[in-house]
Amino acid sequence: MPKDSTSQFDHKTFLSHLSTRPGVYQMLDADGKIIYVGKARNLKNRVGSYFRASGLATKTMAMVNKIADIGITVTSTETEALLLEQNLIKQHRPAYNIQLRDDKSYPYILLTDRDSYPRLAFYRGSRGKQGRFFGPYPSAHATRETLQVLQKVFRVRQCEDSYFRNRSRPCLQYQIDRCTGPCVDLISTEDYARDVRYSTMFLQGKSNQLINELNKSMEQAAAAQQFEKAAKVRDQIIDLRRIQQDQSVANQGDDADIIAASLQQPYVCLHAIYVRGGRIIGSKSFFPRFRLATQTNEVLAAFISQTYLSEDKSTTIPKEIIIPEALEDAENMQEALSYLAGRKVKLASRVRGHRAKWLEMAVTNARESLQGFVSNKQNTQKRFIALQEALKLESRPARIECFDISHTSGEGTVASCVVFDEQGAVKSDYRRFNIKDITPGDDYAAMEQALDRRFTRLSKGEGKIPDILLIDGGKGQLTQARTILEKFSLPEVELLGIAKGISRRAGQETLFVPWAGGFREVVIDTQSPALHLLQQIRDEAHRFAITGHRQRRAKARKQSPLEAIPGLGPKRRRELLRYFGGQQEIIKASESELAKVDGISRKLAETIYAHLHSH
Repeated sequence: MPKDSTSQFDHKTFLSHLSTRPGVYQMLDADGKIIYVGKARNLKNRVGSYFRASGLATKTMAMVNKIADIGITVTSTETEALLLEQNLIKQHRPAYNIQLRDDKSYPYILLTDRDSYPRLAFYRGSRGKQGRFFGPYPSAHATRETLQVLQKVFRVRQCEDSYFRNRSRPCLQYQIDRCTGPCVDLISTEDYARDVRYSTMFLQGKSNQLINELNKSMEQAAAAQQFEKAAKVRDQIIDLRRIQQDQSVANQGDDADIIAASLQQPYVCLHAIYVRGGRIIGSKSFFPRFRLATQTNEVLAAFISQTYLSEDKSTTIPKEIIIPEALEDAENMQEALSYLAGRKVKLASRVRGHRAKWLEMAVTNARESLQGFVSNKQNTQKRFIALQEALKLESRPARIECFDISHTSGEGTVASCVVFDEQGAVKSDYRRFNIKDITPGDDYAAMEQALDRRFTRLSKGEGKIPDILLIDGGKGQLTQARTILEKFSLPEVELLGIAKGISRRAGQETLFVPWAGGFREVVIDTQSPALHLLQQIRDEAHRFAITGHRQRRAKARKQSPLEAIPGLGPKRRRELLRYFGGQQEIIKASESELAKVDGISRKLAETIYAHLHSH
């Protein structure tokens, strides 16, 4: 047991009164913050194991040293403890529990049921919307790929309802044979309902049954000498068989998630393969933080619990979860999964046939993904070491922030801030700044405003001070950055500028550092990992800035200039458009013509005219 743990927490007294029943324990530090949540079949035995004299892993000992108090919740069963544990982990996100970074909801395919001609659509969010849901799918790409297949084979509409209801002639999708034209009644409701039923069977994984039904339909059409119809059905069968061939293992079994883990502390990788209706629809690698993991079965148990055991994720539980090794608490885990899903869920580790192939695939992918991930992390650390040597820094930098500016001729100026540490990009710390109230195109003023706003937040304790402030620009931008660092009294922050050289080619950048009241150029070999690191960070800042600028510019161009006029609400805007027939005619109108519109006073007409002609 750690020597100084008793000074923080009297574990002997605590354990002497602790229940032996199932329950959940919460470990708190001196600030009252929960650092770990666990569940136990026997609370006294499990909590007591953290305070034994030997056998604890180094990271577990580090956690125990921080314990100032332990909260206990006794439950009736182990299953209740397991469910409560996951709710508490989700609520408090303790530092020593597994940390999954992907909290986005899963995408679905939605089949609407309000209209005579239902619609298939990509959907992400609450399932309270009316209609029938298929999924979930592992990614947006897998969902849209399935929708493309359905559009090609069965031609059920995927257009928005507002677009569908206002058509007077078929759209391009009809012309390229991706839709049957229900918007202008080019297909009967009966035939359309048949295509919807075929789509539903495909989404349910009933491809073999569907192909048999299509074969009968083709034969009937040929017997009735409806050869054009028979040819279309034949093409559908060919497309479906081609889709089956594209799958390494297809149409075997039911819905299943296959999960494998690979552990190389401090790194963990879990690879999940998603099977729906016996068809592999996608896979995904996860790289969570799990400080206390020593074996892969611990990682699998924590991942499965946090991924599936909460009310809002119960809809994503498949009929079977396949893993490469049995879990210590598999029976209770399976009971909890079944309880939340409202049906039997199987947690399997000994599988044969096609399921064994799926599992082998998941194990291989987990191992390979982790190797690539660790290699990349190690390369990043080597680059940080090389940067320290190249810049002759006293200590190795741990955090680099890079700023860049993006605009189009001064329009929609956006500044980006990206953050890198020795683990790579820290995307949770990325920030964008919409630049306002400057002369359009003034990059120096834009950089000054972005830096001032960033370091104002840092001075209030919102974030971490960087070791290196990297500026994408030359001496002008660096001068603004140095002014801001002096303003906030941050001499310890190393300032570095990276500007494109004369040829503006990668590898020929010019680097600047402060020197004797000005700046001097630093030369780093083009093959140096340090330069590669700076290029990578600069390129990421550039990408992030351009993306934000394009979004801001697109939003501004979608907005009518009428919306920015004070006193001109939706009703009056509608009257103006109805009277003049369009925005360009409103701009051409005089004040007296504007005043003729119902609801537009003479004063408001003057305001409208002045606003539209002020630029």
